[in-house]
Amino acid sequence: MLSVVNDDGTTPNGSLIDEIVREGARRMLAAALEAEVNAYIAELEQERDETGRRLVVRNGYHKPRRVTTAAGVVEVKAPRVNDKRVDAETGERKRFSSAILPPWCRKSPKISEVLPLLYLHGLSSGDFVPALEQFLGSSAGLSPATITRLTQQWQADHAAFMDRDLAEVDYVYVWADGIHLNVRLEEAKACVLVLIGVRADGSKELVALKDGYRESAESWGDLMRDCARRGMRAPVLAVGDGALGFWKALAEVFPETREQRCWVHKTANVLDAMPKSAQPGAKKAIQDITGAEDRDRAEAAIKTFAKLYGAKFPKAVKKITDDQERLLAFYDFPAEHWIQLRTTNPIESTFSTVRLRTKVIRGAGSRTAALAMVFKLVESAQVRWRAVNAPHLVALVRAGARFERAEAVAA
Repeated sequence: MLSVVNDDGTTPNGSLIDEIVREGARRMLAAALEAEVNAYIAELEQERDETGRRLVVRNGYHKPRRVTTAAGVVEVKAPRVNDKRVDAETGERKRFSSAILPPWCRKSPKISEVLPLLYLHGLSSGDFVPALEQFLGSSAGLSPATITRLTQQWQADHAAFMDRDLAEVDYVYVWADGIHLNVRLEEAKACVLVLIGVRADGSKELVALKDGYRESAESWGDLMRDCARRGMRAPVLAVGDGALGFWKALAEVFPETREQRCWVHKTANVLDAMPKSAQPGAKKAIQDITGAEDRDRAEAAIKTFAKLYGAKFPKAVKKITDDQERLLAFYDFPAEHWIQLRTTNPIESTFSTVRLRTKVIRGAGSRTAALAMVFKLVESAQVRWRAVNAPHLVALVRAGARFERAEAVAA
């Protein structure tokens, strides 16, 4: 299709390159939809009626539909299928449903992923149309009412997530942390309580996300009891910082779960109790502990640390020696998992991005709306989480195996 190009390289619908990209996207989508329908019909070619006529055939096209994609708004004519087969159980006609372009789809998942990001970043619902119209080539599907409906849907998604059944899911490891974000949570000292778990197949998954007050034992207790009520099994190991609230709640709800203190938080706390001149050397001594080949060498490194700094900085040393068993618990698990069990980095790395995106916001409208926005961002990030190292060993941990010097031993 030809377009009139102005002297500055623009066209009535934007720049020429944008039009080329959109046209390419339209043609590729059309070809993919044709291929999908042809494969469906070919697979059912043997399905015929009493007279030998095929029960699944092409039936022209649906009405053109405008779909918002990352390449802009493209117009699509999806091929239609006439499926005359009848479901023996329900008695209803079977229907073809495209996996590429479902009947309800008006925007690609990537566009839906961008919307909560922009909303959290401070863009009001009334600003979406002027902000995105030029970028996408159209304002279709981006009205303030549409954005409002989306935020309501995100809140419903978060509520459903926090009420789902956990009886069929087995989290062997969990990381816990309280994240303070600059979004409206009604209480000045409220935070977001986060649980991320590792399933028996080694994959990571968001377990729970709820607001709480000061990471208190009451707030964590409510969250942990709710997880138990929905059928959550006690994890083998929980990883978190020294906040007493979580550990008190864990001991109450899942007393059999072992505790692992986060070395990143612990290191920061130890160094804060020492003058800056001593911090570089102390940090290297702490790295000798966390990087030791086995528990025996780690315990020896702790003794060395106490010998070097105990006289001058007893409070700093006490922060490690008092928590020694909880700091070294990871050595009883597969060596491949140590790097991820020593810290709450799986939570911190995800929320470092969320913090950047929420830095400029003054409020998300309400507590539920703010939590829903954070939930959608984490949900999007979860797709990119990779499994723990040596995921096949997680099932052994659940089975009760213990590990000494990287070798599995009996429970």
